[in-house]
Amino acid sequence: QVQLVESGGGLVQAGGSLRLSCAASGRTFISYAMGWFRQAPGKEREFVARMNWSGRSIYADSVKGRFTISRDNAKNTVYLQMNSLKPEDTALYYCAAVNILTEHTDYWGQGTQVTVSS
Repeated sequence: QVQLVESGGGLVQAGGSLRLSCAASGRTFISYAMGWFRQAPGKEREFVARMNWSGRSIYADSVKGRFTISRDNAKNTVYLQMNSLKPEDTALYYCAAVNILTEHTDYWGQGTQVTVSS
C-alpha cells in the first residue's frame, strides 16, 4: 500500500520559514517526480514544486527564489524549505508522486496546513 505522509506544517508570521517533509512508502519511486501542490480556501489546487529522481527541479513562478525542494532517495523523502513566507502562501499543502511517463499524479498525501499571518 502506497502512502505519502506529510509533516511540518504550522502557523508562522509573514517573512518566516517552514520546512515540510513527505515520507513515501509502499513502492519504489524512481519513475516518479515527487513534489508539492497546495490549495487555498475557495481556490483550485495548484502546483508548487517537484523534483525527479536525478534531482532536476521545477518551481511555480510564485515561489521561485523563496522555496527550495530537495529529495533523499535513500529515505524516499521529499522536503520543501519555504522561506520569506507570505500570507498568500496560506494553504493546505499536499505531497504528490507524479508518474514521469504519463504525467499523471498517481499518489497524494493527506495534506498539511500552512498558515502565514500578516
